[in-house]
Amino acid sequence: MQKVVFVQGGGIGRDQEASVRRLLDAVGVAIEFEVHMCGLAALEQGRDALPKEAVDAIRTCGLALKTKLLQPKGAGTPTAHGPAVPTNYNVAFRRKLGLFASVRPVHNLAGLPSRFTGVNLLLVREITEDLYTASEHELVPGVVQSFKIVTEAASLRFFRFAFELARAAGRKSVHCIHKANILKMADGLFLDCFRRVAKDYPDITPKDLIVDNTCMQLVSKPQQFEVLAAGNLYGDLLSDLGAGLVGGVSTTAAINHGDKVKVYEAVYGGTHEAIPPDTANPLPLILPLIELLKDLGETAAAGRILAAVEAVLIAGTIRTRDIGGSASTTEFTEAIVERL
Repeated sequence: MQKVVFVQGGGIGRDQEASVRRLLDAVGVAIEFEVHMCGLAALEQGRDALPKEAVDAIRTCGLALKTKLLQPKGAGTPTAHGPAVPTNYNVAFRRKLGLFASVRPVHNLAGLPSRFTGVNLLLVREITEDLYTASEHELVPGVVQSFKIVTEAASLRFFRFAFELARAAGRKSVHCIHKANILKMADGLFLDCFRRVAKDYPDITPKDLIVDNTCMQLVSKPQQFEVLAAGNLYGDLLSDLGAGLVGGVSTTAAINHGDKVKVYEAVYGGTHEAIPPDTANPLPLILPLIELLKDLGETAAAGRILAAVEAVLIAGTIRTRDIGGSASTTEFTEAIVERL
């Protein structure tokens, strides 16, 4: 039986977890989940938000399925002694595990309305540096300075990963997304590393595109792209833009990569105060599960779950609130099970 660490962040993550377990039972795939509470779910038990045993378990296992780590109220609010808690537990989680690249598959789901069809691209985001190092300070009252960090080592590692991913996925081109026309040193280094790495992959066409033009191209003809490789900030923005192209957050999944570690995560979550129990859309965790099953060699099961999800969406009679229906999490999940 395959062992996978399950990271529970609280709130609707609990509803999403129940849905995923139900689908695995229905499709006949046995996975042994080692569950660890993190974020708000851990705090509610009087534990550290990012327990060492959870991080160690993921490093040992190498695989994790994760709901979004929720923050307590007031998280990141400055006090006289600085922020009370980290601004973002999800970012801190990635750092502790040494995760350096996040892959977002952006593609249409049959039955889910979207502005475009035929979209099938991979957005690859560097997640260790850039402005998200959160290295900033106040020079004088009313003047704040934030540092954009770009290093040769991290950029070379990231682009090698992006090209290897493109090759494994059968993609023929990789776009480097940058703003080197303005940030000539920081993004200039990022772009230079891309071009150096590209020379080692003659079977893949390297292309580069300024980030603002990328946004325009994505909302004009997204089908032209196969792989987009971007830094932390641009990648974050383009991730949400990509989701918007194909139907919203319900279509998204993230696979975060580190050294011998892969974390499949839901990028959408919320508290039960904001989203009542058993009303959440489980797709943000079902889609990462599908990606996990593919990588475990359970391609038939992954295909069956995806086909069942799309069949329910095409029928259109059972949907959760966020995608135009009134079904509960349980009702939506059972509709998928019936299709299986």
